[in-house]
Amino acid sequence: MAAGTSEDLWRGEDLWREIRIALKRTGDGFADLVSSAPDPQAMVTEEWSVADTAAHLVSICAYYPYLLGGVSNPFPTLVDRILSTNVDKVAELNHHVMRELTERDPRALAERLRGHIGDILRLSESLDPGHTVTWLGSARLPVSGLLAHLVNEFMIHGWDVARATGAPWPMSRGDAGLFFDLFLTDLIRHGTGSLLDTGEPPHPRRIAVEFRSRHTRPATLVLRNGTLTVEEPGPGADVRVRFDPVALNLMLFGRLSRARAALTGKIVITGRRPWLLPAFLRKVRLPANSYPGP
Repeated sequence: MAAGTSEDLWRGEDLWREIRIALKRTGDGFADLVSSAPDPQAMVTEEWSVADTAAHLVSICAYYPYLLGGVSNPFPTLVDRILSTNVDKVAELNHHVMRELTERDPRALAERLRGHIGDILRLSESLDPGHTVTWLGSARLPVSGLLAHLVNEFMIHGWDVARATGAPWPMSRGDAGLFFDLFLTDLIRHGTGSLLDTGEPPHPRRIAVEFRSRHTRPATLVLRNGTLTVEEPGPGADVRVRFDPVALNLMLFGRLSRARAALTGKIVITGRRPWLLPAFLRKVRLPANSYPGP
């Protein structure tokens, strides 16, 4: 939630305002973080430096105004790759995008970030938050989910940079929860396209996983014959996951191990068939940089 509000209360009517405030706050914070890094070439993942990480965020922020109808496509040669990618090919797609974006001066990148964020907020202001755009892998994503994805990108990669440089990087549980509420569940509701089509054989049985936290609306994600749907929570869940949104996002993107998340109590798994969760997460997985952390 926005600064100064209680993160213990769910206020669905404020979501559009909250996500826009969160985008401005996390985007400005990330720009400040990278522009003040003492060594822009310090490695934050096995492949990316501080400057590379900033360039990655610039590439996303440059692309989203195009999705919102405000500018031409900044990566026209990559259209087919973008629309046909899946979760296992995102790293390859990033490689091609990064080759086209050659700027690596962190202060210049920070200024470009601030400019693109301003464009995104301006272009989205008059749009219905539920208006859908065609995203990676031809998935359909509401505008609110697009902004939530970007907030999470800033939060996760800001965590990377802060861990490598020793800088502070506070992460709001309310802001982190927007990823589950506005991105993940709405992506599943509107259609994931080829994004999760990795060729893995579908699990032979229905798996229903209920997710709850103090900062998100409860929802049950159901995997059946390789297809995902979102249902209201009910008595038929196989697995119940109570989570801290920051920990869940770090875990889903490979920054926090499942064991550590469980041992610290940030992820609590219960239910009738908790052993089905690994099979569920093999399908519902997200890209993770090669990260040498725990």
